[in-house]
Amino acid sequence: MSESRDFDLIVIGAGSGGVRLARMSAQKGARVAIVESRYLGGTCVNVGCVPKKLFVYGAHVREDLEDAAGYGWQVPDDGVRFDWPTLVANKNAEIERLNGIYQQLLEGAGVTIIQGTATLRDAHTVAIGERELSADHITVATGSWPSTPDIPGRELILSSNEMFYLPQLPRKAVVWGGGYIAVEFAGILAGLGVETTLVYRGELFLRGFDDDIRQFMVGELEKKGIRLRFNTTINAVEESGTGYAVSLSDGSVMQTGLVLAATGRRALTDGLGLEALGVEFTTSGHVQVDETFHTAAPSISALGDVIGTPQLTPVALAQGMVLSRRLFGDGEGEMDYRNIPTAVFCQPSIGTVGLTEAEAREAGHKVVIYRSEFRPMKHTLSGRDERSLMKLVVDGDTDRVLGAHMVGPEAGEIIQGLGVALKCGATKADFDSTLGIHPTSAEEFVTMRTPVA
Repeated sequence: MSESRDFDLIVIGAGSGGVRLARMSAQKGARVAIVESRYLGGTCVNVGCVPKKLFVYGAHVREDLEDAAGYGWQVPDDGVRFDWPTLVANKNAEIERLNGIYQQLLEGAGVTIIQGTATLRDAHTVAIGERELSADHITVATGSWPSTPDIPGRELILSSNEMFYLPQLPRKAVVWGGGYIAVEFAGILAGLGVETTLVYRGELFLRGFDDDIRQFMVGELEKKGIRLRFNTTINAVEESGTGYAVSLSDGSVMQTGLVLAATGRRALTDGLGLEALGVEFTTSGHVQVDETFHTAAPSISALGDVIGTPQLTPVALAQGMVLSRRLFGDGEGEMDYRNIPTAVFCQPSIGTVGLTEAEAREAGHKVVIYRSEFRPMKHTLSGRDERSLMKLVVDGDTDRVLGAHMVGPEAGEIIQGLGVALKCGATKADFDSTLGIHPTSAEEFVTMRTPVA
């Protein structure tokens, strides 16, 4: 490394991937600085998966209280009250605690933390205000940002960022979008007693997930009281009394107290000056990198949401470890994007790993499907009309399990274990020979014996 430069590595962005890269590299002996303009921990910790999961827990308490009656607990109608500001305040306290932990981890590894907005002066120089720092390597890990369509009244529409700091809950809300963020926030709002409508331009939400899961979730969300408006989009939003009038593409107008757009995210590269250094971008606006995360400018690399790979925290963490090894380790290591487990924290939740049925057929596999739908044991006494779905996608020639998909309580916890099995190449025979834990929902994955037609 060049001793004439200030650092061996400067990381721009202190999200999950950037922090992991900085820490691992510093622990290998590199001189590392990390620059962050907002908050340590990035989207996940501050306005993403962590606070969202806390809101999901809070939203589910109402159902737990309602279900308690079937188990002999009496909850008086006037004995329980929900206070949104309390949930937000407690969430904020937890996020501040995590911010502090991230700072301790970075400082403990010897990373220099710099607060400010970074601009690249050249391929080895980063400017933060009037300060300029040089490094052998610069990594862009700035993540992504919510993107709202440019329609009349756009300034009245909230993104997921603002939802985490909403001062009060409205009586009615419209959620615009069909991805997992839209579905999760619709569930949070409905669970907290808000009359919620989900508006999506396509025929069916959750594109990219298994079709059985997508169809199954229609019924389950409607049971939660969420109104689903497919093949519809928002044309305009305007103020109306104390709320908003939402004009839809079918000619109808909805009155609501809040409009949330969860219509996609864009790579956050504004003001970095990457174009002037020869860094190339994909057609979707993400930073173009090779398999080692390097851009067209040899000293500049990028990772995480900004490069357009699956926008999941564990993906960014793994990329950070691979890049650190490439830069300051043995120069080896690569990412494997196959069989990435993921979850959607809607209600009921979704867990999935591996190929969908459609993907398996498109790949030319001789597909055999195992599927089970049932009422979770808890609801035999609670009386709640909620059902679970489990599905295995199997290669008929090799017996290898290609995909596992689930809707139901703690789906993410269950699918995590199956992710290990698929990574190891487990067959349906391996599943069949594994004893289940009884009585659990998870045992259904090792007791499905008869393929569906």
